[in-house]
Parts: sequence; C-alpha cells; structure tokens
Amino acid sequence: MVAKLTSSPLIAFKVIMGAFLLAIVAFGTSANAKVEINVTRGNVEPLPIAIPLFLGDTKLGRDIAKVVEADLKRSGLFAPIDRAAFIEKISDSNAQPRFADWTAIKAKALVTGRVVAEGGGRFRTEFRLWDTFGSEQIVGQQYSTDPNNWRRVAHIIADAIYKSLTGENGYFDTRIVFVSESGPKNKRVKRLAIMDQDGANVRYLTNGKDLVLTPRFSPSRQEITYMSFAGGRPRVYLLQIETGQREVVGNFPNMTFSPRFSPNGQRVIMSLQSEEGNANIYTMDLRSRNTTRLTNTSAIDTSPSYSPDGGRIVFESDRGGRQQLYVMSAGGGNAQRISFGTGRYSTPVWSPRGDLIAFTKQSGGKFLIGVMRPDGKGERILTEGFHNEGPTWAPNGRTLMFFRETPGAKGGPRLHTIDLTGRNEQRVKTPAFGSDPAWSPLLN
Repeated sequence: MVAKLTSSPLIAFKVIMGAFLLAIVAFGTSANAKVEINVTRGNVEPLPIAIPLFLGDTKLGRDIAKVVEADLKRSGLFAPIDRAAFIEKISDSNAQPRFADWTAIKAKALVTGRVVAEGGGRFRTEFRLWDTFGSEQIVGQQYSTDPNNWRRVAHIIADAIYKSLTGENGYFDTRIVFVSESGPKNKRVKRLAIMDQDGANVRYLTNGKDLVLTPRFSPSRQEITYMSFAGGRPRVYLLQIETGQREVVGNFPNMTFSPRFSPNGQRVIMSLQSEEGNANIYTMDLRSRNTTRLTNTSAIDTSPSYSPDGGRIVFESDRGGRQQLYVMSAGGGNAQRISFGTGRYSTPVWSPRGDLIAFTKQSGGKFLIGVMRPDGKGERILTEGFHNEGPTWAPNGRTLMFFRETPGAKGGPRLHTIDLTGRNEQRVKTPAFGSDPAWSPLLN
C-alpha cells in the first residue's frame, strides 16, 4: 500500500516490495516555474537538461545520476547535455547555481543532488530541479532508503523531473514481466521473467520446464496472470510475484488463453476454446470464481482488453472472415467492428489514458505496430518490421513496448519501446531473447 504525497513538508510512506522503506521530504517547490515541455504537440523538441553527478558518496552519486539521465533521454523528451560542456562545477547541491553558466550552454533545466550516509546502513539522496532561464527552483525532494534500492531511487527522481516538466506522470519506476527465451531456435526454453523498465534487475519467475505465454500485470497488486502448458494442458494461472504462490484460474475442459486483468484487478478476462475449435471470451470474478460468457459465435474471439474505466472491451475476431478489431460493452453483446484497413489486426490493448488502442497489423508481408482511436478513426502506424507483435502500454499512455523477431537461424525476439510520435524507438537489452512484454503500473 502506498500513501500519496500531500503538501505536508514531511511525507513518509512504505512500499510493500521486499523490505523497501522509503521516506520522502519535499522542499522549496515553486509553483511559477517557466520551463516546461508541451507533450500535446505532435513534434516535441527534446528539452536540453544538465545533470551533474551527484555529490557525496562517489559511486552511488555517479550511478544514480547516470540512471536518471538514461531514463530521461530514453523518453525522447529530454536531451541531456554532455558533462564536458559544463562551466560551473557544482560543489554544494543546496546552493543556488550560477544560472548564467548553465544558460550559456543552453541548458533549460538543471538537476543537482547529493548522497549522504545515514545510520543503520541507510543513505539519503537529495535532488533539486532548477529552471535556469527563470532562475528559480522548480522542485526539491529527498529520499531515505537501503543502498540496495538505489536504482529505484533514481527512477523515482526521474519520474519527479518528468512530471514537473511535462505535467504528466512518468513511467520509470515500473517493472516489465516478459517471456525470456534461450536455447536453439527449434528448442527454445521459455521462462517468465521480471525486470525494471530499463532492462535492469532481471529475475526469473519460472524454471523453464513448462511453456509459458502472454503474462499480464494486475493493475492493483504485485500479481500476474499468464498462460502455461504445465502438465501438457494449456491453462491460465495467477502468480504472486513476491511469494511465488501460483494457482489455476478455473478448471476448464479445453484450452484457455490470452488472459488479462480488469482495471480494478478483481476479474480476469480470457478466451476459452470449444470442442469445435472456435473460441469465445469469458470473464471470471476472482473472489467468487463465477464465470460469465461474453461472446457466443462460431468464430475465434480472443485477445480481449478492457477500457481503463472498465466499461468496454476491445478484442480481435475472425467472424468477418479475417482478423479484425471489435469493441463491445463490458457485459458483452453488440460488438462493433473498428478496424477497416488492409491486412489483419490482432493483439489490441487499450491505452491507460483511454484515448487510443494499440494493435499489431499484418500487411504486405510485414508486421506493424500502430494505434487508433476507440471508434477506429485516426489509425497511425508507429513502426514496422519482419515480425513485430505484442504491444503493451507504459502507465502514462505515452510509450509502448513490443517485441521484434529477427529472421535467420540465430534470430529471435527482442524487446523495443516506441513513443507515440513513432520517432523514438529504443532497444531494451535483456540477457536472452525476450517476448510478450507487459508493463506494470507505477510502483510508488
């Protein structure tokens, strides 16, 4: 459980994730900052920002500043300035900087910070964000925690900077669950894995003995749902990430697949295959275990995804002869087709903002990742490749992660991110091949 920040000068909260205890103190926030990024424009010029290495503990200060810099740069909205160009050498992170030295190198924002050792093996990280042209502080906070959590502190700082300069929540203090694939192409070992959104801290959740597919995060708990062929029978499972406790979602006679949580985390929606080979969409209440059938066709209806308000569902179906996208109410019935372009559409997922639906499209021998409005209008392709698939949204609805398969005997799936402009595509490095990513909500 996480307590939200208020205007109180001292805020302490706990994150139930291992033994992580983090205290936050906010100081000197300005409500009149002039520097900002307008993310509503179609073409955003990255904001020049200076991030000197944090003072104090040399290694931690260096590492934290570098992760903050990498997070902001990867978003495509910030252009960190080379430290070799800095004129002023920061010696006191709490003192007002010489703003003229920073505007001279065209830095519109400046981040200063330090790391201080505390008792009991803990450390405190302080940072301040400055508007160099406005000559004022925008925000300042400090965090106290165990040294093992330094990367989380860095991500939280990057989120605070992102929100201060864009007005929207960041997405750096999040995790990705995905399928890690290793071994030869014709005999891949697939394990569930989890990592930070930047590819760090990879941890395996299954041992690779059973095939696993389509993991999806709960929006309210540290829990995932996924499909597994354990015992040679395809079923949908729930897995508690921190405890490793696993359970089957229902005891259905045939294949269950494409599971996903409802926005409140109280239901799982999925596809169930019939004896005749078609598939329909069902939802299960996780408390009562009651199941409700939402579609009833002779087609294959699959890959359902709720709108963020829980009122509608988008899914793919071949009921018209080819895979297309449909939207229906959360109670089922009266499905309306929304995709009308050439090619086949699949793996739809509703944006957390509610304004867009991401999808995979197969057309002209290529696989494309795109977005469209919930009424099907405004279709826009963000990226294409030999085999792209499985888009998942960052919790702020500005960035997608997907996997791209490369051809050849040594080829395999790798994770990538792309922003809504389609201009900022980034590879997310993992120890082995990676597919089927799913983005968590913000951890803090």
